[in-house]
Amino acid sequence: MPDEQMNRPHAIIVMGVSGCGKSSVGEKLAEALRLAFVEGDALHPAANVEKMSKGIPLTDEDRMPWLDRIGEDIKASLEKGEGIIVSCSALRRLYRDRLRAAAGGNLFFVYLEGSRALLMKRMGERKGHFMPVSLLDSQLATLEVPTGEPGVVTVDIDDTIEGIAATALKGLSALGVTG
Repeated sequence: MPDEQMNRPHAIIVMGVSGCGKSSVGEKLAEALRLAFVEGDALHPAANVEKMSKGIPLTDEDRMPWLDRIGEDIKASLEKGEGIIVSCSALRRLYRDRLRAAAGGNLFFVYLEGSRALLMKRMGERKGHFMPVSLLDSQLATLEVPTGEPGVVTVDIDDTIEGIAATALKGLSALGVTG
C-alpha cells in the first residue's frame, strides 16, 4: 500500500494562526514541489473577511462553508491527478478532520508553530492584510495543536522563510511526500 500512496498526488495544508507565515511558506513549498498554491484566505466568503477586518472572531458556523470550499478545491485537484498546497489556519481538530474527509486522498498538514511574541511581531509588520493583531489571542485560544495526528509536520517559525520551508520539506519527505 505505501508504494501506491507515494504515486498518488499529494495535498498539503500549511496551517497555523495568523502571522505564522502560511502564505509565504506555502508559496516556497509549492515552488519546491512544483505544485499549485492556493491562498486559503482568498476563499473566505466576503462576510467572513468583513467580520475579521472589524476585529470580530469567526465562529465555527462562519468557518464551515470556507472549510468546505477548501476541501472541494483539494478534492477536485486530487481527482484530476494534481497535487496542491493550500494555506488554511485549520485551528481545530474538527476542521482538520473535515478537510481530511472532504479531500478523500493524500492530505498532509504543515503546522507552523511560534511564540505569541514572535507572531505579534510578524503581524505588526504585515501591510494590507485584513486580519488585525487583536484577533491573534482569539486564534491562539481556538488552536488545538495537531500533535499526534496523522500526516502532520510541525515546524518552528523562528527562522527565515527559506529555513522554515526547508525544515517542512524534510518533514514531508519523511512522511513520503516528494516533489
